[in-house]
Amino acid sequence: MSGWLVPLGIVVATVAVMELTAYSVHRWIMHGPLGWGWHKSHHDHTDEDHSGFEKNDLYGIVFAVIAAALFAFSDGWLWWVAVGMTCYGIIYLFLHDCLVHQRWPFRRIPRKGYLRRVYQAHRLHHAVEGRDGCVSFGFIYAPRPDKLKQQLREAGTLKREAASDDRAADRT
Repeated sequence: MSGWLVPLGIVVATVAVMELTAYSVHRWIMHGPLGWGWHKSHHDHTDEDHSGFEKNDLYGIVFAVIAAALFAFSDGWLWWVAVGMTCYGIIYLFLHDCLVHQRWPFRRIPRKGYLRRVYQAHRLHHAVEGRDGCVSFGFIYAPRPDKLKQQLREAGTLKREAASDDRAADRT
């Protein structure tokens, strides 16, 4: 029975490390001078325009190639790391692409709970024009929206229309 605990532990630990990695890559590479060239495509259009391939999707391909290489060229614990990376990729796909940006045929905005918090946190991430002054760079962990709004207000980067949209969403 304990034969599955180590692989499960590796997978769960990898998902946690991937969240920290994604936060770091998103904050300091994607929103930095090195990676903004790809990520800019994700911030430069309206939500109605989030249906097709964007240059930003190349980041997902990079991580998928790393996971595929680990599957192909390793065994033992590194193989389980690849499973954890793949699980994180699936979670990211669901939360970011499907839920928040609605890049699938279903259009449903969560009204309560964890999914609502993820949705609001990432919407506030997009409430800033350009790459500087953004908040909420993770994908699984979502800070409280009121704290994010306060950070945006203090930085002076909250777009007026985003602030009013969020107040309207909070009332629903």
